[in-house]
Amino acid sequence: MSTSFENYQRRKLISSYFSVVLSIALVLFLLGILGLLVLNTKKMADRSKEQITISVFLKESAKEVEVEQLQKTLAMSDYTKSATYVSKEEAAAQHSQEIGEDFVDYLGYNPLKNSIDVKLNADFVTAEKVTEIADELAEKSYVDEVSYDKVLVSMVAKSVEKIGFWILVASGIFTFIAVLLINSSIRLSIYSKRFIIKTMQMVGATKTFIRRPFIWQNVKLGMLGALLALMAIGAVIYYVNTNFQDLGLLEEPSIMIILLVGVFLLGILISLVSTYFATQRFLNLRTDELYY
Repeated sequence: MSTSFENYQRRKLISSYFSVVLSIALVLFLLGILGLLVLNTKKMADRSKEQITISVFLKESAKEVEVEQLQKTLAMSDYTKSATYVSKEEAAAQHSQEIGEDFVDYLGYNPLKNSIDVKLNADFVTAEKVTEIADELAEKSYVDEVSYDKVLVSMVAKSVEKIGFWILVASGIFTFIAVLLINSSIRLSIYSKRFIIKTMQMVGATKTFIRRPFIWQNVKLGMLGALLALMAIGAVIYYVNTNFQDLGLLEEPSIMIILLVGVFLLGILISLVSTYFATQRFLNLRTDELYY
């Protein structure tokens, strides 16, 4: 009879531990995927910004040394991702390819100008900064015109701000829900041992002594759940990186490592804090309140 009861208790304990580990693993997996989404949303937004081009058109009278100096200055500027010189012959050939006919032969001359195409670093792609850069370049005596798509710059900047804001809000809400779910699982696990906690307290055990094994046990469960979540996240990263290489998930491995370590530490932290407050609650209950 006692053996049957012990087996029942053991199965109940294993089931309780399993539910805690599973809930922690699922929540941390979803948090990790959300973090992955946040990182890659920023990366994709930065790539979109860095496709915007400022075209610096040069006067026919511009000297070669002036053009070279301007290109070197632009290449060394903090705001520049790339600065490419495009001769009017190259521009004409590219334009002819786009429209499907040689417009130079039709017109009898090449109306295009030599230019330098400047792609900006993402941090500098705002309406104010791009206007400031364009005005600065336009002041040079050998620059004929500075052209860029003002509407596109404003639209991209505003869209990125909105997306970033809502992702931040979603991250905050989801993190809060994740903490509540893990906390509920751990609290239910400790609830089943509330009488043991009160018995130990009644025979003189200190709160720290009673709390320590519960914290250690649930931290280990949190670590196990975090490891399962990391394995699942790793599988997702491998799949996405294999099938969608343009996303460049592993271009910056340090960021990916920080994300994975953050998920692991978050599992430990939530388990520790939740266990502390759950045990504290039952330690502060009166004996007659344990039955409610």
